[in-house]
Amino acid sequence: MALKTTPEAPLPVGEVSRLIGGWIDRLGAVWVEGQITQLSRRPGAGVVFLTLRDPSYDISVSVTCYRQVFDSVADVVGEGARVLVLAKPEWYAPRGQLSLRAAEMRPVGVGELLARLERLKKSLAAEGLFAAERKKPLPFLPQLIGLVCGRASAAERDVLENARHRWPAVRFEVRNVPVQGVHAVPQVVQAVKELDELPDVDVIVVARGGGSVEDLLPFSDEQLVRAVAACRTPVVSAIGHEPDSPLLDLVADLRASTPTDAAKKVVPDVGEELERVRMLRDRARRCVSALLEREERGLAHALARPAMEDPHRMLDERADHVTSLVERSRRTLGHLLDRADSELTHTRARVVALSPAATLRRGYAVLQRSDGHVVRDPGEVSEGEALRARVADGEFTVKVGE
Repeated sequence: MALKTTPEAPLPVGEVSRLIGGWIDRLGAVWVEGQITQLSRRPGAGVVFLTLRDPSYDISVSVTCYRQVFDSVADVVGEGARVLVLAKPEWYAPRGQLSLRAAEMRPVGVGELLARLERLKKSLAAEGLFAAERKKPLPFLPQLIGLVCGRASAAERDVLENARHRWPAVRFEVRNVPVQGVHAVPQVVQAVKELDELPDVDVIVVARGGGSVEDLLPFSDEQLVRAVAACRTPVVSAIGHEPDSPLLDLVADLRASTPTDAAKKVVPDVGEELERVRMLRDRARRCVSALLEREERGLAHALARPAMEDPHRMLDERADHVTSLVERSRRTLGHLLDRADSELTHTRARVVALSPAATLRRGYAVLQRSDGHVVRDPGEVSEGEALRARVADGEFTVKVGE
């Protein structure tokens, strides 16, 4: 329950410690799983002291147990082992320390560990963390490779030497971390996150040599799996040997069977690439040569045609034909003009022969009244009316008599 205190009425340290102890005493016994990081068995002592650590969250708690409790599992349990402990929390008031009093201890077997990993694997797969569509492609030629591995380890040497042998100009950003034990998970996670935040890192390789199932457990930790799944940089898993398959292999963008295999998959071989360039250059040269030869043959075939050997021959033949057509056109046009002239002459002669002027020259005259009307009937004029008479050479006035 919450205590009511004020600056004027504070609680003494002893009272606070006593209250905390009272609250903890009301807690029952619990089963706790962890990894033994420190183990103290003094000769003749009836109590064994050890520290249990949660490797995923870097949290530890002290455990005490009677020697007979620990002796029951002493043959299979040591530092680094995972155990199940039935313990009751205890509060040591004089020092203000929390510890667990173990009443029973059981080692965590490999079969149980594998069963837990299988359950975790199914759970993460159901979330889609292992889906193929989430995999990011690796760059063809990474300029800077992030490497997470143990310090001075064979895995580090294999990756660096093989990668630089394949492509001497490749550069590495190395993070040396523990790759097994209680400190492995948090430091590997931190190294992966640091490399992922570097903008120049093109790919991250997490490498470790082979080992037992217990040794490889950090690379199946849920915290590490989720950290790799959240990376924006492609991640390559190179853990153990070919048979080993931690959960990191499933979430990584590429799985390498060994650290050496990771170097081969991440970095191209400069000799192979030079040979590929040479082959492509030769292929391009052959294609261009074949194209030129084909075009040269086509050009030679075109030049061998008669029209190309004597290009004016066709023009000369067409010129004679054009001359013949021009002469024919002229003759035809001359005939048409002559016939038209003859028809025009005949038509003119007929028109002249039938014109009023020709009639007047033959002695005829045209009588017109004063208003210009031609007189055609004697009844149209009256006696004494003056008329105008037109003849071939002029006109004169006449008067109508009785």
